[in-house]
Amino acid sequence: MASIAEMFHPLQAYLHNSKRKFEEKWRRPLVERGKLDDFKILQTLGTGSFGRVMLVKPKKDNNSSYALKMLEKAHVVKTKQVKHTISEIKTMDAFEFPFLITLEYFFKNNVYLCLVMPFINGGEMFSHLRQQKKFSEELTRFYSAQVILAFEYIHYVGIVYRDLKPENILVDKDGYLKLTDYGFCKKIDDQRTYTLCGTPEYLAPEIILSQGYNKSVDWWALGILMFEMAAGYPPFYARDPMKIYEKIVSGKYIPANHFSKSLKDLIGNILQVDRTKRYGILKDGSKDVKTHQFFKGFEWDSVFQKKLQSPFIPPTTGAGDASNFDFYEETPMKTSSKVLFAKEFERIEV
Repeated sequence: MASIAEMFHPLQAYLHNSKRKFEEKWRRPLVERGKLDDFKILQTLGTGSFGRVMLVKPKKDNNSSYALKMLEKAHVVKTKQVKHTISEIKTMDAFEFPFLITLEYFFKNNVYLCLVMPFINGGEMFSHLRQQKKFSEELTRFYSAQVILAFEYIHYVGIVYRDLKPENILVDKDGYLKLTDYGFCKKIDDQRTYTLCGTPEYLAPEIILSQGYNKSVDWWALGILMFEMAAGYPPFYARDPMKIYEKIVSGKYIPANHFSKSLKDLIGNILQVDRTKRYGILKDGSKDVKTHQFFKGFEWDSVFQKKLQSPFIPPTTGAGDASNFDFYEETPMKTSSKVLFAKEFERIEV
């Protein structure tokens, strides 16, 4: 139960109200909003095994831009990802937090499931990290803080994220972050789960060892991300995934020479193979991370309310500018005269 003092704290007050809202949206079946014909498709922003993400504009509002994620129903069914995909859509619809991508519209056509999200025109963190080689500790601190706040919310509503990496973090026009891609999100509340999923370099030891895990894996991934942002490469790396796993389970890595003492110490306390020592999941939870010397004097409320100036503003020329995204060859969308897999996606509910 939150204390009176905590209730007047902006983040605590937000979290206190957010769980009920999340649960209400999570439980009810998702109602379709919009249709593909409402949007003008401009270009591809990204592709994957799931389908693709397109930059679109509503035909009735030329000033707005959105990202349209098109999931091919046939692929989802073939790969036995129906339950996962429905969970991803429901999660995106139920989330409501400044540093998380949310669902604006959802609809289906004969071939695709269509998720319409805000278009975040600053591009992926991955692209900026690749261009800058590594981030300053100031920028690492600013970005890490937003991921920490996002995790506080995600975990508070009972979700484990499981896919933190620079490719899944978008930077908006003001230099603030949005976590995206909820394909590995799972509502576990206080339970454990055993699924092996995630990106090799970011997997926690307990995932690799099939020990059963909870939100501990997200805090481990935060330590990996902080290291990669500040160094330009992850702490555990090899060409062969099995070698990566061996290194992760050993927990041995070499901090970059330029890391400050406080950054080195915080990463060391998060990248603990022994979960009884890992920051983020001890008795005081996220407070151990937020009150660490690395964040001394940091204005958490100002970041949560987006009042702090970002150390880095991505170059953009307007709301619909896609220049921060890679170029993709355009391919025609698949069509069908009949509704495919109607039964599997009849109701979007968990």
